[in-house]
Amino acid sequence: MDSVSVRLMQEADLPSAERASAVTFFEAERSTRRVSDPEAEPRSAVVSKQWIDRMRFFLSVDPGGCWVAVEKETGSDRSDRTVGFAISQNRDRLWFLATYGVLPSHQGQGLGKRLIDAALAHASGRPGIFSSSVHPGATRRYRLAGFSLHPQMRMTGTVDRSTLPAIGGLREGLADDFEWMDQLDRDLRGAGHGPDHVHMLATLRLVVSEDREKPGYVYIDDQGRASLLAAAHPETAQRLLWEALASSRGLTLVNCITTPNHWAVDVGLTARLDIGQEGYIAVQDMPAPAPYLASGHFL
Repeated sequence: MDSVSVRLMQEADLPSAERASAVTFFEAERSTRRVSDPEAEPRSAVVSKQWIDRMRFFLSVDPGGCWVAVEKETGSDRSDRTVGFAISQNRDRLWFLATYGVLPSHQGQGLGKRLIDAALAHASGRPGIFSSSVHPGATRRYRLAGFSLHPQMRMTGTVDRSTLPAIGGLREGLADDFEWMDQLDRDLRGAGHGPDHVHMLATLRLVVSEDREKPGYVYIDDQGRASLLAAAHPETAQRLLWEALASSRGLTLVNCITTPNHWAVDVGLTARLDIGQEGYIAVQDMPAPAPYLASGHFL
């Protein structure tokens, strides 16, 4: 392992880090795939570009939380090859881990611990949160680092459109909403999303509650999937989730549902979605947020 070093990420590392991420998560999906799950597929060029754009954003906002493990191949004049990565961010009083992984060929050699230790040092004692896969090596590492693991549910399928209720009290969101959205985030998870809202609004549809006494918002992707949802009351959260489901086309996904968020389970089952278990929300020095559906990368 003398040829592998852990250092801060640089922008030039992004293509190599993306390739490492694509291989790592493809192999993880294949190894943990259940019989009922679809076959794992390699990451598309579009998704690869989205990954790089997202990591470039994190690198620009909080570079001190972005780490890579790189290997210098003996006798090679090529740039360092990324074999592991841990992309984390500090937002106000909260730390979150956006993505983390080590190439299968380099697992079991202590690289994961070195990367997590570097990211946690950047946290400087802040409470932390991230979404974890079911990979046994990763979950072992997170628990050893002191995180509580809260099992997540997910719901998949095609929405039975005959179940869609008439939804009112919502409107399209704007950048002018960010101030109260950040306050809602502080109430739910101890810190606002800050610059993350700017990035998400550029690529996702934002829908918000009109009632400022019962605030809430949801980001919806181009497939009509709820990418991040936060609300002060479960009834508001349900209306927002129904709006996302009404926007869905074909198969949809509702993810990151922890036990305190059974309001989402009620909506999904009513819409005739199938429910299953998928990974964990890992938290340290904080409860699992509710009513709240976390984003995989922005938490």
